Amino acid sequence: MAIRIKARNGESAEQMLRRFKKLCEKEGLTKDIKKRAYYEKPSERKQRAQRKSVKRQGP
Repeated sequence: MAIRIKARNGESAEQMLRRFKKLCEKEGLTKDIKKRAYYEKPSERKQRAQRKSVKRQGP
C-alpha cells in the first residue's frame, strides 16, 4: 500500500511533507518502522507484553 499525496493549489513543499508525515502517523507506519528497527527476541516480546498487561490491570 503506497501513500500518495497530491499537491494542493498553492501548497508549499513543507506543507505537503507535513501532510505526508501525518498520514504516515495515522496509518501507524512510523510506529511499525521504529518497532522493526532492531530485532527483538521472542522471549523479550513476551516479557514486554506481560509487563504491558500488568500495567493495564492497575494497582
